[in-house]
Amino acid sequence: MADLMPQFVVNWVNWGMGVFYSLPEWVQYLTITTWKILFVLIAVILIVAFSTYFERKVIGSMQARVGPNRVGPLGLGQPFADVIKLLIKEVVVPAKSSRFLFVIAPLLSLIPALATWAVIPLNDWYVIADINAGLLYVLALTSVGVYGVILAGWATNSKYALLGAMRSAAQIVAYEIAMGFALVGVLMAGGSLNLGEIVRAQEGGFSQWFLLPLFPLFVVYWVSGVAETNRAPFDVAEGESEIVAGFHVEYSGVAFAIFFLAEYANMVLISTLTAIFFLGGWASPFEGLAFLAPLAGIPVIGLLVTGGLHWLFIKMCIFMYTFFWFRATFPRYRYDQIMRLGWKVFIPVTIVWIAVEGVMAWFQVGPWAGLGG
Repeated sequence: MADLMPQFVVNWVNWGMGVFYSLPEWVQYLTITTWKILFVLIAVILIVAFSTYFERKVIGSMQARVGPNRVGPLGLGQPFADVIKLLIKEVVVPAKSSRFLFVIAPLLSLIPALATWAVIPLNDWYVIADINAGLLYVLALTSVGVYGVILAGWATNSKYALLGAMRSAAQIVAYEIAMGFALVGVLMAGGSLNLGEIVRAQEGGFSQWFLLPLFPLFVVYWVSGVAETNRAPFDVAEGESEIVAGFHVEYSGVAFAIFFLAEYANMVLISTLTAIFFLGGWASPFEGLAFLAPLAGIPVIGLLVTGGLHWLFIKMCIFMYTFFWFRATFPRYRYDQIMRLGWKVFIPVTIVWIAVEGVMAWFQVGPWAGLGG
């Protein structure tokens, strides 16, 4: 039976592939796309779940505490315990709230964070929708998320929630402009709105990444991303010491869980986009080193030389760690300090560096080296 099993499996797979390729092309496309969506969706949700665990562990380590260690081995079951707790809690809808908007607001925060993954290339061949205007798609959807925050603050008919929503709206508008200008610089360097082409423009090792020639834009984009997700030290929208819990103060149970999920999903998204725009995405930093080229064919070790999903995941984890690091390190900024940083520092810096990029492109320096005049 053991000898027959491998051949049986091969025959079964061949039969299944034959049936699949006999289907109409639109059915094949729909099936493949559905599986791609499910893989990305499940992966993002699992990363979000365990991000809460690692955040507690990182902050606990920085503050000389243990962190989660009771639920499951090493406390790894804590995210699932949190989910069960939130699912069984009652969702209380305020009596004088706008019920429809109250219910739909959390979804308006979560859906754009998940839908943006449709155009994000995980490696050189795995992307759900490889569209040419992927960068515009990302900008459009990341801008929609603010509506969920504003509606949550307004629909609850609570002054504290409304104050948090207005703070968040002003903050997001300020930093969204800076992020947009930073991406104009990425567009100039990459020469395409397609995220896959932007990554391919950075292949060839660390020296080809946009991190070096666009370093000021990298700083602006990353810090603006932290502000966009309302994370510390930019969490004035959720200033517990001033407005209880901000725009979601009236939410509980599953409704609060969706806001919670949206915040961490946006953290994962911003971390991944930063890696794609400035750190070469799936590209390996060692690709340009000729003396390491023979290692490419060696199992496991070869992964260091060749690009792939593992490199994108490593870079994303580094940025996720900085989210936790910031929360454990910096105090919350005042509202006027946040507005001043966004309007008077970041936006001028991006405009100036875009002009510098124009000069670099004219003299064919950095990403433009070797291009015809």
